[in-house]
Amino acid sequence: MVAGLPECVILDSEAPRHSVIWLHGLGADGHDFEPIVEELYFPQKAHARFVFPHAPVRPVTINNGMAMRAWYDIRSLQIDSEEDAAGIHDSARTIEALIDAEKARGIPAGQIVLAGFSQGGAIALHAGLRHAERLAGILALSTYLPLRDDLAAQRSAANREVPIFMAHGSHDNVVPLATGRAACALLRKLGYAVDWHEYPMDHAVIPAEIDDISRWLGATLGD
Repeated sequence: MVAGLPECVILDSEAPRHSVIWLHGLGADGHDFEPIVEELYFPQKAHARFVFPHAPVRPVTINNGMAMRAWYDIRSLQIDSEEDAAGIHDSARTIEALIDAEKARGIPAGQIVLAGFSQGGAIALHAGLRHAERLAGILALSTYLPLRDDLAAQRSAANREVPIFMAHGSHDNVVPLATGRAACALLRKLGYAVDWHEYPMDHAVIPAEIDDISRWLGATLGD
C-alpha cells in the first residue's frame, strides 16, 4: 500500500502496458470484481494490470447510518437527489491519485481505463470525464451520472472524445434503468459517444455483458 492511497487488490501481468482501475459498488470491496478478470478476453489482457481499490468505510444514510464501504454517502432512495457532493469530490481525488500511481509505474494515462459498477461506475464517470489527460476509456456498469448539472462546466476538454461503455439491466431495482438511460442521453447531448447496452438482468453482470466488455476493451486499448 502506497501512503495516501487506498488498499487495492492488484492482478498484475508480467510486463504491463495497460491498466484497468475498477471500482466496486456500495457495501462491496475490491475483491468483488476480481473474478471477472478470468472471464474477460481481449488481445491486450496479457499486458494489462487490474487495480481493484477498496472504498473507505463510512456511514451510509439509507442503511440507517450503518458503516460500510462506500465511495460516498447515499442519502435518499432516489439516488440522484440529495447528493453527497463532498464525498463524491473526495473519492474523485482518490481516483486521481490512483491514476497518478499507475503513471508512476510506467502506464501512460492514454492506456488507463476507469471502470466501475453501480456507485463505483458513478465515480468512474465523474472522475474520468473531468480528468485533465486523455484516458483510454470509461466503463460504467449499472450506474448513473452524479452531479450531472455540473458536468458541462467542469468537464475536461482532453476527454470529450473518450470512449464510454455503459450497460444496464432492464430489471434493475437498485439503479432504475430509466436513470441509466437518462445519464446516457445527457452524455450524448453533450457530445460524448456512448456505447450503450441493455441486458435482461437485475443489478448484476451477466456473461453476454462480459463478452461485450471484452470486445470493447480490445477495441479501446492500444497495442
